Amino acid sequence: MRILISNDDGYLAPGINALADALAPIADIVVVAPDSNRSGASNSLSLDRPLSVQRAANGFYFVNGTPTDCVHVALTGVLDYRPDLVVSGINNGPNMGDDTLYSGTVAAATEGYLFGIPAIAFSQGAFGWEHIDDAARHARDIIERYYETLPRPYLLNVNIPNRPYAHLTEVVATRLGKRHQSEPVIRSQDPRGKEIFWIGPPGATKDAGEGTDFFACAHGRTSITPLQVDLTHKSQLAALEKALA
Repeated sequence: MRILISNDDGYLAPGINALADALAPIADIVVVAPDSNRSGASNSLSLDRPLSVQRAANGFYFVNGTPTDCVHVALTGVLDYRPDLVVSGINNGPNMGDDTLYSGTVAAATEGYLFGIPAIAFSQGAFGWEHIDDAARHARDIIERYYETLPRPYLLNVNIPNRPYAHLTEVVATRLGKRHQSEPVIRSQDPRGKEIFWIGPPGATKDAGEGTDFFACAHGRTSITPLQVDLTHKSQLAALEKALA
């Protein structure tokens, strides 16, 4: 198997290094990741400037762009083959519910999916990198067990609890939960006294009931959510057509 690995925490992040180490024994891997942390970049492409691709001492490629840039450049310019799988992560912290819309981790996997390649985004259920090597080993298990089982292409969002490997025993299919409205921005001043704004924290969970990704991780289970890209609000089509008539 040939696997393209990316992330949004940057090519030096412990998560991507642990994931690359875990997958190297089972696949030919190539890592193309941002040169720095690009969390929250979502599916953005850099269209206002050229991108550069450099290679680190460990063989990883790093790009001065977004996670989507990395996968796009890898698939259309760096690699001379089509990978069998695109894997993103492992993210420092969860990507559940509405957070998936902003996530650079999910976006990197989504770009692979848009090219018709199976793709999986991996995140840890809590921040701090605790048990990251265990999470990477568990991610490899998931790929080995389920890579062939779904109709292709597929896009999976996986959140792994920060637990020792021996305790990562339950894997469940989930839907995305929901959050309340985000907290307000945080007002501050720069050194020259100019007003600046920091994006505030995400809202508390609103829908975290059984069956959601939030519920699964809160109960020590690995959550796997199948995602789709079609944003069409199909249930409103008939009402819109009637209004336009």
